[in-house]
Amino acid sequence: MPSKTLLNNKAQLNNFSLGLMLGTCIFSKLSRWYQKIPVPLLFYFTIIRIMHKNTGLFYFALCFITCLCWETMLVAQTQDTLPNNLKLDNSLLFETSETQKQDAVDVIDFIKKITKIQSKSRNEQGKVHLSAFPAVGYSLLTGFAGLVDANVVFKSKKPQDNDKVSFLYSSLAYTEYKQIIFPLRASIWLGHGKYNLQSDWRFVKYPSETFGLGGHTHLIDGYAIDFDYIKFHQTVVTKVSKNLYAGLGYYLDYIWKTDEVGTPSKNPSDFQVYGLNKTATASGFVFQLLQDSRKNPINPDNGWYSKMVLRPNLSFLGAGTNWTSVQLEFRKYFRFPGKYHNVLAFWNYNWFMLGKGKAPYLLLPSTGWDDNFNTGRGYIQGRFRGNSMVYLEGEYRFRITPKGFLGGVVFANAQSFSQTPEHQFEVLAPAFGLGLRIKLNKFSGANLCIDYGIGLQGSNGISVNIGEIF
Repeated sequence: MPSKTLLNNKAQLNNFSLGLMLGTCIFSKLSRWYQKIPVPLLFYFTIIRIMHKNTGLFYFALCFITCLCWETMLVAQTQDTLPNNLKLDNSLLFETSETQKQDAVDVIDFIKKITKIQSKSRNEQGKVHLSAFPAVGYSLLTGFAGLVDANVVFKSKKPQDNDKVSFLYSSLAYTEYKQIIFPLRASIWLGHGKYNLQSDWRFVKYPSETFGLGGHTHLIDGYAIDFDYIKFHQTVVTKVSKNLYAGLGYYLDYIWKTDEVGTPSKNPSDFQVYGLNKTATASGFVFQLLQDSRKNPINPDNGWYSKMVLRPNLSFLGAGTNWTSVQLEFRKYFRFPGKYHNVLAFWNYNWFMLGKGKAPYLLLPSTGWDDNFNTGRGYIQGRFRGNSMVYLEGEYRFRITPKGFLGGVVFANAQSFSQTPEHQFEVLAPAFGLGLRIKLNKFSGANLCIDYGIGLQGSNGISVNIGEIF
């Protein structure tokens, strides 16, 4: 029987997506940025309607690329046609000034004030900014976990005004359930923004949880799957036009020692019916289209981020089977209200299987299995899994203390999964929550992020990160 606690009525799903579209239109008219809000922001909320009506991925991809190019041209043309005295100052639009950063307060300033340590004044120029912090976290998946998070933010040796910020991020977590999670991610800008080198390497030793395929699953049906996992994703993109990049990469995912732990509520399980194998390999070249007008990816306060990744996995490169997926992602950040440091952010993440190929069960779209493991705050990782995924999230970030040492967020999200290509999106699973922000480094903008999310059917959890969720 379908879950009664989820939005599983097509009329409800229809009304929800229409409401989001209408609300966005109203907001764009009332905001000071209405002339700069391009088609993608309004297009975000049509995705559920398009996919659940089975209109077709061809039209969806066509709209995505059209909107991406339209937004880039619109901003450029608007700037070019304005008189010089009315053109926007990008340094003020996208990043906090040096004076404002000096006046802000972070953990180092706080410790110096308490201990009354006298030292030289700190400044941003020519610096590589390191933020590291040990923490204790808790989630339904990991139980209690001890972890160390660290990131490094920097620019080129001779930075120019329009140079983007590069970063390296890593953490090491060991959990109550003897899980090991060790990611290493990087986004390095070269040639003053001409090239971007992206790395996403990860080692995971689990058990994890699975609940079956599609949206009509229950929290009490979950059971553990034990496996080890190595991820190696490497991409290089080059500049095509202002803030627009295209490039190629190679993705390898390898899973081994896969085993179901415990007895599923039904026999055989969805995993067994789909195809349970001890090992799984996905390997193939990828094509990426990227649009990024943010100055600081660690803590953006304005700008757009859009990405499309087309991934064909090929058996002659070592993949177990031939299959193809596409990921489409949009993010938008506003200063709201405009003269304050508060930020209103939107995130849309979509992950679709294409064609007749069959991806390994553990590499299907799933809650919390995006590149950063961040989708679905309020739900356990792996809570929903299916042939395709649509995800929406909004967050409001605000200061608690005047100089930004403490901040807070409130957020809400919704996700929907199709069980098979023949079964479209029928169930919408919402969640909401709040979080605390502690400024670790006022120059890089790195925050210690502690969030608590609540989903349906008793789902909840605490997450700890350095840097914003999106």
